[in-house]
Parts: sequence; C-alpha cells; structure tokens
Amino acid sequence: MKVPYLDLARETAALRPELDAALARVLESGAYILSDEVASFEAAFAAASGAQHAVGVASGTDAITIALLAASIEPDDEVITAANTCVPTIVGIERAGAKAVLADVDPTTYTLDPADVERRVTPRTKAILPVHLYGQPADLGRLLELGIPVVEDCAQAHGASLDGRPVGSIGVAAAFSFYPTKNLGALGDAGAVVTQSADVAERARLLRNYGERERFEHVLRGLNSRLDAIQAAVLGVKLPTLRPAVERRRALAAVYDDALGETSLVVPATISGREHSYHLYVVQADDRDGFRAALADVGIGTAVHYPTPIHRQAAYRDLDAPGGFPVAEALCERVVSLPLSETHTDEEIRAAARAAASF
Repeated sequence: MKVPYLDLARETAALRPELDAALARVLESGAYILSDEVASFEAAFAAASGAQHAVGVASGTDAITIALLAASIEPDDEVITAANTCVPTIVGIERAGAKAVLADVDPTTYTLDPADVERRVTPRTKAILPVHLYGQPADLGRLLELGIPVVEDCAQAHGASLDGRPVGSIGVAAAFSFYPTKNLGALGDAGAVVTQSADVAERARLLRNYGERERFEHVLRGLNSRLDAIQAAVLGVKLPTLRPAVERRRALAAVYDDALGETSLVVPATISGREHSYHLYVVQADDRDGFRAALADVGIGTAVHYPTPIHRQAAYRDLDAPGGFPVAEALCERVVSLPLSETHTDEEIRAAARAAASF
C-alpha cells in the first residue's frame, strides 16, 4: 500500500461544502481586512486556547515577532530558544530587534532543557521562547521558575496541553501558526498571538496594523500583519474539527507506538502531565537515510524535521557557542517524520508501521 506523507487535499475535500459557503460569505460581504470574520475567529480561538485574547496576524513568524514586541522586548534584548527549532523561530526573534540565544534540548522530549537555558541566561535575557516541538509541550513549569517572561512558540502544538492547561495559555503570550500543514491550517499563511493579558493583546492589535489606534492615528511604530477575512473564515470552519482531529492523531500515534515500541527506533516520549498533539510523529533511526529509502521503496512517504540545527545553517553560524548543542546536533542527524494526519486511514498507518518495524 502506498502511503503519502501528507495529503492536504483530503482535508479540504472533507470540508468542501462548508468552506465554499464560508468563502462565498466573505466575497458577498465586501469586507476583506480586519472584518467581523476575523473578530469572530479570534474570539473562538481564544476560547479554544484557554486564553482571554487572540489577535489574528499574517503568519506564525509574524506572531512570534508581535508577541515579543507586545511583551515589551526591546532592541538588543536577548531571547533564548531551542537550537533544533525551525528557522522561522529565529526570524521572528530577530525581526523584533532582539538577539536570539540558542540553548540545547532535552534528549527525551526534544524541547528546551531548562538547565541549559539557565546556564545561558545573562543580564540581557528578557524572554525565553520555548518551542512545543512536533506538538510535545515544553517543560514550562521549570522554565517559569527562572523568573524570566516566557513567550510560547505554539506553531506545532494546536491541541496540546500541560497539566490540563492548553499550551499558549501559560506564558505571557504565545504565537500560533496556521500554515496549511498545521493541525489547524489555513489555505495560506496565517497566525495568531494569544495571551491572558489585555495590555499585551492591545499592543498586539496596534502592532499588526501600523500602530494605528484610530484611522490615521498612529501611536506605535507597527507592522503590516493582518489576518485577512478569507483565512479567518476558513479557520472558523476548521476550528470545531480541531479537537476530534487531535484525538484522531493520538489514536493513530498509538498504532505506531504499539508497532515500534520494541524496535530499535526511538518513538515519541509519553510524559506525565503533557498531552502531545502529534502535529508530527517523529522517530529516531540509527540509519536515517537507509530507513527512509527502505520505506520509499514500498511507497511510504517520510520527511525530516529538521536536518540541520540552527547554528549549523550558513546564515546563523554566529549563533554557535562553545561546546555547541550536542543533543540538538545528534537529534538532527536521526529524526524522521512518519505519515500522520487525521485524514490517514487506519490501514495506511498500519502499513506504514509494519514497514517501519520491518526495517
């Protein structure tokens, strides 16, 4: 059986009537920027995220930038984040005018190692940006104990929770991406800043729209990063499906766990109090290239998230530090993402699991 790594057209097809109706509603309204559609989605997403406020923006990267700025990050402040994240995390930090400082990650969860973060704190450290990588919540409890504001990168963690609280509702602010591949995906780039603070939310609303409070009254130096009505309408259709989609992903992840738990592959960790949302199902393989080739030979798609740690990217070698980041470096050589989405069938995931176990 051929199993695609991901097929976004399946999800769209399943929701096509509702999406067609939502798009038609927007077209007929004549309101395409910061409309009632956006306000309606923001209220619904805030409630789903366990937060008081959500501010729609143009992308997940912009959400990081705006969340940091709204949390009063200033030029040349330092923001600590994970060495094994995706480059957009760093772009978001630097666009806020801050300096990204990398820290190593926990070898079990692949998320920020609080002990290594503590070692890298300086008087200029003004925020910690933990990445809930692959949908696994970071250890926010220990990070918060450091007494430094935490801004969560929730780009891959829609539906994840920590000690019963949804991720995104715990730090001073959080950034979500609605890139089409996410657990909650738009039909293009989109994002949101989520926060419990009315002041942070108000600053985020100003920042996303040129710092404009009233028409032609600019009280901050802001950006152009507005969630458009079409994407908000699409996300409004999809939001009620998020919870069942995440539950479906967890059920399919359990199929992999059962099939691969006794193999040489390292499967995602199950940590007490942390509810993984399985944006990705990522294993570690001793021979990644051979493993991927063997699966490709039998029609099983795979991907790698991510093959190169930040400090080994040509553009970011200046972020390296003495001793490097050995855990992140080792993980980047071993991780493989197996097919997993709510639209995969049981048969497809069983076939992928059998092929992986055979290798």
